[in-house]
Amino acid sequence: MMMTTLPTIEQQLSTQFQAQKLAYNQQPMPTIAQRRSDLKRLKSALLHHQDALADALCQDYGHRSKDDTLISDILPVINNINYCLKRLAKWMKPSRRHAGLLLAPASVTVHYQPLGVVGVIVPWNFPVMLSLGPLALLLAAGNRSMMKLSEFTPATNQVLKQIISDCFKPDHVAVVEGEAEVASYFSSLAFDHLLFTGSTTVGRYVMRAASENLTPVTLELGGKSPVIIADDMDINTAVERLIYGKCLNAGQICVSPDYILCPSSKVQAFVSAYQQTFCRMYGQVANNPDYGNVINDRQFSRLLGLIDNAKAQGAQVISASGESIDINSRKLATQLVLNVSDDMEIMQDEIFGPLLPIIGYDDLTQAIDYVNNRPRPLALYLMSFDSATQQRVLTQTHSGGVCINETVFHVAADDAPFGGIGPSGMGHYHGHEGFLRFSHAKTVLQRGKLNTGKLIHPPYGQWIQKLLLKFFLR
Repeated sequence: MMMTTLPTIEQQLSTQFQAQKLAYNQQPMPTIAQRRSDLKRLKSALLHHQDALADALCQDYGHRSKDDTLISDILPVINNINYCLKRLAKWMKPSRRHAGLLLAPASVTVHYQPLGVVGVIVPWNFPVMLSLGPLALLLAAGNRSMMKLSEFTPATNQVLKQIISDCFKPDHVAVVEGEAEVASYFSSLAFDHLLFTGSTTVGRYVMRAASENLTPVTLELGGKSPVIIADDMDINTAVERLIYGKCLNAGQICVSPDYILCPSSKVQAFVSAYQQTFCRMYGQVANNPDYGNVINDRQFSRLLGLIDNAKAQGAQVISASGESIDINSRKLATQLVLNVSDDMEIMQDEIFGPLLPIIGYDDLTQAIDYVNNRPRPLALYLMSFDSATQQRVLTQTHSGGVCINETVFHVAADDAPFGGIGPSGMGHYHGHEGFLRFSHAKTVLQRGKLNTGKLIHPPYGQWIQKLLLKFFLR
């Protein structure tokens, strides 16, 4: 009896990748009608499965608010698709450029051509927005895609797989599941572009693997995004503006406020205001359907370890809800952390959870220096209504993006780029910049029957060449 062997995951991925490459080569420039159809099918399927996605995410997290999922995971994708549909014709149109007198008579245009097959590595914190959101832009740009979903959201993955299979053939959009070894091999495929969203540490591995194929990458990472509360800002207003960004998804957001820089004289007022506002929004979190869980035991234990490490080095930890921590659950109200130092683990890496260090400062220069002496973050938040303060912070700090008197909502701005800088990432993929990111801008110079280029052909030293050089070299 002959034994049949099942293909390995590497063989499956390689076969899938080659199928997409072949399909792309057979249709390298999808029409606008095809792209619109792709986007409309995706939108329809997402709306049809929105309740199933909310239920699946709740299952994956142990509990996650349905409203949080609709607002932060599904609504941004629908808005993004609508945005693309409205502007796609303009984006696809070749843009005319100036040839200049030296090249006249000639025309120069830039044509936006699909890259080909694009890989997308999706994190667990917003698995709908960070899979279907990029996919919408990839489809708008005419690409095919393979998406590696997170192993920590298995229930959500099943719904996403159903959405994709309802809309696309595997040689157009394919979904991949698996743990670290699958992600490692996925990163090593010779994609025409690779988008990774996740931690800075893993981002380094992804970039290293992609470099073997000279695959260009877009890295959406994270970092410790600060909130600077200026001295002119009312503390209650500051808390009102930043608390939702910290509590959404229990702080498990790459642009979540990571720490607070607050005037030293107002630190205690900040703690009181945060507690009062938190209790008004959520009250007790233990059985509150509006407040989500930490996704799994591993992440919960990591956060508890940060708290224990900070306490052991003299930090004061205050629960925003007044509840003690239940180690048998994964519900954790914001833990306000005072008296922190750089030696504490909580101040060394992105927190990615409901812990919030508060650092006092004496003047704005000190706060700006604190930010600038650390790796550049994905987001920076300023709480101030003073225009001079706003301009100073904007010009003297570096970050992927900025919100003034708000947090996290800049991610939802469809008509603006989103991305990091330095260790918080590279490249942008929202809005028109997203279409450009996933397109090749191909310059096309065209001449008619009149050929002025021959005027500079050898042999050199002719009078017309001398005249041209004299005219242009000035």
